[in-house]
Amino acid sequence: MRRLAILFLLLGSLLGFADVSSASPRPASTPPTDTNDENVDLGLAPVDVLQISGLLDHIVADEVGQAIERAESGDAQALILQINSKASVIGRDAMKDLYAEIRDAGVPIAIWVGPSGARATGLLAQLLSAADATGMAPGARIGKTGVPLFDDVSFGDATDFLRTGTLGFQDARRQGALKLEISDEGAPTIRNMVFALDGLTLDGIELDTAVETLNDDGTVSNDITTVRFQKLGLVAQMFHTAASPPVAYLFLIIGLALLVFEFFTAGIGVAGLVGAVCLLLGFYGLGELPDRGWALGLIVFSMVAFSVDVQVGIPRFWTGVGLTSFVVGSWFLFPTIDQHNLRPSWLTLLVGVGGIALTFISGMPSMTRTRFATPTIGREKLIGQVGRAVTDITPDGAVQIGSARWKARTNRATPVKAGESARVTGIDGVVLEVEPETGGARDYRERRPKAADGATTTES
Repeated sequence: MRRLAILFLLLGSLLGFADVSSASPRPASTPPTDTNDENVDLGLAPVDVLQISGLLDHIVADEVGQAIERAESGDAQALILQINSKASVIGRDAMKDLYAEIRDAGVPIAIWVGPSGARATGLLAQLLSAADATGMAPGARIGKTGVPLFDDVSFGDATDFLRTGTLGFQDARRQGALKLEISDEGAPTIRNMVFALDGLTLDGIELDTAVETLNDDGTVSNDITTVRFQKLGLVAQMFHTAASPPVAYLFLIIGLALLVFEFFTAGIGVAGLVGAVCLLLGFYGLGELPDRGWALGLIVFSMVAFSVDVQVGIPRFWTGVGLTSFVVGSWFLFPTIDQHNLRPSWLTLLVGVGGIALTFISGMPSMTRTRFATPTIGREKLIGQVGRAVTDITPDGAVQIGSARWKARTNRATPVKAGESARVTGIDGVVLEVEPETGGARDYRERRPKAADGATTTES
């Protein structure tokens, strides 16, 4: 049962990752009909593309800065930021620095909100105003920009509306919120976005991103320059994922639950190691995310409350207190930022609460009873048996008799060191009276009386 509970919690971590990845759909792979898919060297400078998904945290903000530096110092003629993000968690001052970095970059910066279904909302959406060119995929939305970072933040006629509302491609294009003159179809793929940049003069630089080629059959093919996609590295991606609300929440509770489990087992095992790693990643994620300290305190307190009843092996009053504290802490752990509620999905919360309930109502108490319970029937048969002292018995300690561990007390104050053999001489409730197998003290009843001739006889 306890293994099932732990597996249930680990399954929750997978759902947390799925919760993050579901917010980042893959780009559409269908190219325009008038292009060919062959990798043709057109002799044009490449275009760099940095994909941004999930919440905008410090790792992503630093990667944007590095991508701009690479584009400025390299041979790229432009940098496209592909955005699918609902909020920023780096604060207004850091967002101002990022906005200024994009606005003042020495290489043309374009922003594409895509693929279809993507979002650019919150303070992050204001970055579209800083870019030299902006486009959207059909089905994407932008808005809820909040208070402007700078006075020059503008989205045309939609500026005021976008502070609290969102717009799709058609409305954004009609109200001047985008900086690219593209067809009514928008830019459904990154290929379309690169093609739309061809011939534009941005920051005094004329972009040459596509060419038209006349085929032998008289048709025209539109070929674009080389596109170099950039993503976060493996380690950076791991920490970026850990800084998402569902994953940080699940890492936190899995780590706490496994450490409590390890506390009630002997030694340090795999559960303790995995729990420590999960807890570190959870606290890292909480360090990047805004959270309510009192709600985090309730979750930690709930683990202490659960432990009280786990120790006795029966879910009672403190289990109810712990479960109530845990549910309230989980619900209010993350606040709303940029008009976006960071609370994990219902599925993630149900897995978290259900896993913890299963663990501490059934799994952990069952484990405690199995580990520390001792048989109570036929205990008189233990008298005379020899066991091994688990701890020093001076005068109290523990002794192992067969497969069961018992509380033990030395008989006649004769100490028994850990690891030595001990013989059971009596039982006092659930406490065994023991003495060393050799060298134990002897009382008057065990003495041999002297015979008249000086010899000794043994009492029958």
